[in-house]
Parts: sequence; structure tokens; C-alpha cells
Amino acid sequence: MNTVRTADAEFVHPTTLHLVKAVFLGGLAAAILDSIDAIIAYKVAFGLNPVSIYQFVASGLLGRSAFAGGVPTAVLGVVIHLAIAFSAAAAFCVASLKLEPLRTHFIPAGIIFGFLVYAFMSYVVIPLSAIPPSPFSLPLFVNGIAGHALFVGLPIAFFARRATPCRCERP
Repeated sequence: MNTVRTADAEFVHPTTLHLVKAVFLGGLAAAILDSIDAIIAYKVAFGLNPVSIYQFVASGLLGRSAFAGGVPTAVLGVVIHLAIAFSAAAAFCVASLKLEPLRTHFIPAGIIFGFLVYAFMSYVVIPLSAIPPSPFSLPLFVNGIAGHALFVGLPIAFFARRATPCRCERP
């Protein structure tokens, strides 16, 4: 790997394989942890089962008809969920190559990134999708913010940090 000396540390340029691994592991960890969080939260709040939750995700493409599609639309929802998680991981990993604080301060960076993912999904993606309107729930809103910070942003930042190591010994 190539190294570049910065003001405080030496940055090791990752190979493509390291980045692909970081995107895969970070995206997969985020998708799994976010799924567990959503399944628990929506079961407690609305009594929904996992099939209904992933039909809701698929309704972003299919609209209300997703809820009549059974398991196949739930599987489509899982695929969409994974694609979103891997896309978020790819965005963070690429940004971490250019922005040193994302590597050196990956915990706050991951938490902030999780907030940003939640905001982007809630206020850009969902309103532009075919997802039917749903009632506001303060507990789900708080869970969404905290869950995305801890279960989406942090795992992605952790794996991105591992792929783009910063040797922090001073010259």
C-alpha cells in the first residue's frame, strides 16, 4: 500500500479490495443491526411482523400494492434495505479517503453520519418514494435517530476506519 504523510500522521492508501471489504462488512453490519432495531421497534409500536416491515420498505417502489404481495414483496424490501445500507457504506468509505477526520475521529463521525443517513432517508428518499403516508410516532422518531447513529453510522465508520488506517505515531 502507498503511504502519504500528513501533518499529524501517516495515511495508508487502501487497495480496492480493502475498500470493497469495508463497504461489504460495514453495509452488512449496518443492514443487520438496523433490521433488528426496526423489527423490535415496529413490533413494540405497531405490532408489525418482519414481513410487514419489509413490505413497507418495498412500498417505496410498489406503493400500497406491496402490502398485498406476500413474502415476495418482503424479499424485495430486504434487497432494497441491503442496497441502501451498502450505498451508505460506500459513500462513507469514499469520503473517508478524502476527509481525514472521518478516519481519525471515526466514532463521532459515525454518529453524525448515522444522523445524516436518517435525515436523508426520512426527509428526501421517503417523501420522493411511493411509500404511503404514516402517522408520526415520537418513540419511533427517537429510535430512528438513535438507531441510525449507533447501528448504521458507527458500524460503517468502524469498517471504513479499518480499511483506511491512519498510522498515528508522530514523525
